[in-house]
Amino acid sequence: MQRFVSQHVGKIWLSTIFLFLYLPLLFMVVFSFNSTRQDAVFTGFSWRWYEALGRDVKIVEGFWLSLQIAGLTGVLSAVLGTFAAFVLVRYHRFAGRTVFSGMVNAPLVMPEVVIGLSLLLLMVGVQRAVGWPERGLVTIVLGHTLLGLAYAMVVVQSRLLAFDRALEEAAMDLGARPIQVFFLVTLPNIAQAIVAAFLLSFTLSFDDVVISEFLSGPGVNTLPQVIFGYARRGINPTIYAAASLLIVVVSIGVIAYSVWVARDARRRVRDARIAVQAA
Repeated sequence: MQRFVSQHVGKIWLSTIFLFLYLPLLFMVVFSFNSTRQDAVFTGFSWRWYEALGRDVKIVEGFWLSLQIAGLTGVLSAVLGTFAAFVLVRYHRFAGRTVFSGMVNAPLVMPEVVIGLSLLLLMVGVQRAVGWPERGLVTIVLGHTLLGLAYAMVVVQSRLLAFDRALEEAAMDLGARPIQVFFLVTLPNIAQAIVAAFLLSFTLSFDDVVISEFLSGPGVNTLPQVIFGYARRGINPTIYAAASLLIVVVSIGVIAYSVWVARDARRRVRDARIAVQAA
């Protein structure tokens, strides 16, 4: 027995970690099919709470609002994060580089409650001065983008640091202009990092509660806010159903992204092998 444990200690430890992380999710999915509101005893299989989910206006509206906010946040964060990463990686000396780097990275270590409170004060001041924006979708997107930008920048920056600039130099030697080099050489090679930055920012935005609480207005509630509000008032298995559907959607997205990355890697290896054979 001791020999078996010593030989498989790594697998046992990894399995324990996965159980610790994903067993609660499994229980939640199981109890989303429970026939009663009890959360400790499974009394029977039922689609009751999924049917109730479709009739819950707050959850449905919160889901679509969260989807819009997360989509806009993901796009803005990926674009701005890519620009910020290019500035920090390609331009090592310019006035204010240290300040710029610190400001971009600050949201990574700043408590969300501080970010939310400071943005609330800023938005209220701007609204009083110019009459816009009112607290709602726009202000939440701006707040989430501030946070997502920092994470997106880190992801793209790591890819740019590992990128072989000889490819860009070869393209310029062949007559390509800088803008052509970016779109035809650089962008395709960092596309996976940009997609990863988008997905990370999308997830952070969709999941956020703290910043949304500060920046949302009356009648504007994202899905996490609705779920959190229900959870404070007691057990509601409709929440389990909503969370289970989100788990399925996220799992499909992760699998699709992994398949795309694997296929792209195989294509690159195949193209490199063909190029070597042609040479």
